[in-house]
Amino acid sequence: MILHAATEVMGRLGPSGLTLAAVAREVGLVPGTLVQRFGSKRGLILALADRSVRDTDALPDRIRGEQESALGALAALLAEWSAPMVSPETFANHLAFLCMDLTDPELHERALAVHEAQRRAVGTLLAQAVSTGELRATTDVGALTATVQAVTSGTGLSWALDRQGALVQRVRHGLDAVLAPHIATDTPTA
Repeated sequence: MILHAATEVMGRLGPSGLTLAAVAREVGLVPGTLVQRFGSKRGLILALADRSVRDTDALPDRIRGEQESALGALAALLAEWSAPMVSPETFANHLAFLCMDLTDPELHERALAVHEAQRRAVGTLLAQAVSTGELRATTDVGALTATVQAVTSGTGLSWALDRQGALVQRVRHGLDAVLAPHIATDTPTA
C-alpha cells in the first residue's frame, strides 16, 4: 500500500515532489511512520526499486495464466507496463526518476534488473509464440525481443512529445507493426 502510494506520488509530482510527507498524506499516515520504516526518502526509493524488480519478475506468469495465447499475453504485459503512464506529465516524472537511476549505482543496479526481467519476459513469450505456431519458426527471438523493447520505449517518448492518443494503444499499435512480418500464416493445402 505504501509503495503503491509512492508510485502514484512519483508519477504526479516527480523527484522533487516525492517526499515522505507527501507519501504519508497519500496513505493517511504520519511521516514519522515512514521514517521508522524506510529511514529516508532514499530508503523509500530503494524499497520501491526493489519491489519493481520483484513485480517485474512475477507479472509475466500472472498475465500468461490469464491469456489464451502467448502473443495475447505479450500485448497484455506491455499494456500493464504502460498503464501507469496516464499523461505525458506522468511519463516525464517517471522518466526523471529513470535519469536518477542511470547516475546512482544502487538505483542503476535495480533499474537494470527490471530491464533484464522485462527482456526475459518478452523473450519467453515470443519463444512460446514460436513454439505454438503463432510466430514463424524462423523468427529470431533474440532480435525480435530487442526490437519490441526498443519500440515500446521509443513509443513512450514519441507519445509524450506528440501527445496523440493513449500510450497503451500506441504501444499496442507499435507491437502489432513489429510482429506483423513474423506472424505465422496458414498455408492452404491443395
